[in-house]
Amino acid sequence: MKKYSLILLVQIIFLHPSIAQDNLQISKFIQPVSEVNIFRTEGYYNWGGSIVKGNDGMYHLFYSRWPKSTNFTGWLLFSEIAHAVSENPTGPWEFKKTVLEGRGKGNWDAITAHNPKIKYFNGKYYLYYISTNMGENQDYSENDLMEISLTGYNHPKWKILRPNQRTGVAVANSLDGPWQRQDQSLIEPSGPISTLTVNPAVDQGKDGRYYMIVKGDKPNETRFIRNQAIAISDNPDGPYDIQPDPVIDYLDTEDMSFWYDEKREIYYGIFHTPEGFIGLVSSTDGIKWQKASEYQIMPKEIKMKDGTTLKPDRLERPFIYKENGELITLGLAAKQGDESFIIFIPLNK
Repeated sequence: MKKYSLILLVQIIFLHPSIAQDNLQISKFIQPVSEVNIFRTEGYYNWGGSIVKGNDGMYHLFYSRWPKSTNFTGWLLFSEIAHAVSENPTGPWEFKKTVLEGRGKGNWDAITAHNPKIKYFNGKYYLYYISTNMGENQDYSENDLMEISLTGYNHPKWKILRPNQRTGVAVANSLDGPWQRQDQSLIEPSGPISTLTVNPAVDQGKDGRYYMIVKGDKPNETRFIRNQAIAISDNPDGPYDIQPDPVIDYLDTEDMSFWYDEKREIYYGIFHTPEGFIGLVSSTDGIKWQKASEYQIMPKEIKMKDGTTLKPDRLERPFIYKENGELITLGLAAKQGDESFIIFIPLNK
């Protein structure tokens, strides 16, 4: 009986290849990098990033940057979303222009524009980003913002700006814009996340709906721990409904990127953790999540082509660029001393 059961299982696997198989091993694809694969900008901190291929055959990078004069903590107050181009998804990149900034008083995205994800759905480009504001009836000047930026996390008004962070989207017919922003943010914290909704990652699922992973604080928790939640919408620009089950609530994590693997029929989310590794979670339906078969992809260090190893002070914001169903590039944001830059790791099978 056992023999016939085994034969039946083998027949099911080979005759029905659509059965989801979580067998992705990203660590086997990782290649060494050179300075060509590192994107720096004089006078700015570069951070995060997201790639899309345009109709012009070029690769378009949307990323965060802010002036070094504002300190590294200036990300919460002075970040802007910039656009760069390259002939290759691993660089070198050439700055093109600034795309989004804080929209000013009276808007949900009054202060800063940060952590972008660029997506192409149904003939339009969707630029997801995060921003914040000082709340209602809060007057402030540019000097006030600079004071908060230079003081950093201990400034009293940081405690206003952080919980006011939300996720939004700007839409355009062309990568050159113009970008149309919404009057409201996309999603409010609920269910498995509280306080804020930030660092969006979006992809279209096998059911045609749109799935978004966002980060917030872990509810009913006295320690500083962030959860990841999944939200679903019938449209790329919302409204999104947060699902009750978390993507991750067993570990403090940040900076999720997310994609649907059509060949494996698996949803994947890549993240970083303060514990010191780049990790991967997976789901067969986009709602119930677990540790992927390769849960820890890599430590927070980069192999260089000259044989050395780059060990930055911080290595965060992982994102995957895929083309024709294949993973092409793993991007990471790095901080080393008073420099921050984006690293584009070639993935080669």
